[in-house]
Amino acid sequence: MQAPQVLGNSTSRPGIYNNRPTGTTLPCLSYITRRAAVFFVFVLIAIGVSVAGKEFTLPTARPAATYPARDQHTDESVTVAVDPYDMADKAAIFTTNYANADMLPVFVIITNDGDETITLSGMKAQYITANRTKLAPATQDDLYRRLSHPNPGGPGKRLPIPLPLPTGRGKPTVSPKALDEMQRAQFSARAVEPHSTQAGFLFFDIAGIENPLPGAHFFLTGLRNSKGEELYYFEIALEKYLSAPQPEKPHSAEPPAK
Repeated sequence: MQAPQVLGNSTSRPGIYNNRPTGTTLPCLSYITRRAAVFFVFVLIAIGVSVAGKEFTLPTARPAATYPARDQHTDESVTVAVDPYDMADKAAIFTTNYANADMLPVFVIITNDGDETITLSGMKAQYITANRTKLAPATQDDLYRRLSHPNPGGPGKRLPIPLPLPTGRGKPTVSPKALDEMQRAQFSARAVEPHSTQAGFLFFDIAGIENPLPGAHFFLTGLRNSKGEELYYFEIALEKYLSAPQPEKPHSAEPPAK
């Protein structure tokens, strides 16, 4: 009979991986696999809980005059500003990946410094790119259709050949959480009271536009004062946003290593 192999001070049993060894025997393969699988499951659960627990909160709007990209009408006491959420760190406030749906979220801020209410019921926004492409804000139906069919080619790109539609599967849907976020994020104010600010997001379809910000302009019309008179249109160059200095990151309190 062949003598058993010896590892250190213990005896191993070749060919058996389902029993946990004793002494200083090396761990069995199945035991290692089970522990790795359990660890992986715990990681997935932790990630899932983190994502599921995330809730959308509309950013707190500052006065419009404090944003770099703005148009201030001092004679009408109204300022309009825009703040594109084009960077991943800013877009992290959303639970929905609008970039994959080729949608650009633009935070619109309207500040009324006057003594009369400004009505917004006839407000119209337009985004004109550098190549003169005119974009209207997406409706809720537009957002729903786009979110239920995200772009497989990545943000700003469209595949040249349409992918075949899958068969035997249900129609793509948008989760109730995404629908709720969509409704709460969109600009919905109907008026701006005196000495106050209203804000919300407008979403623009930038499919096929790889650089939608450089050279673009945002226009806003249809704002009216308490007499029903329409205010002069607002025009904002997005270059103001792109050329604005970035806020400095906090410096480390530790001295640099020598």
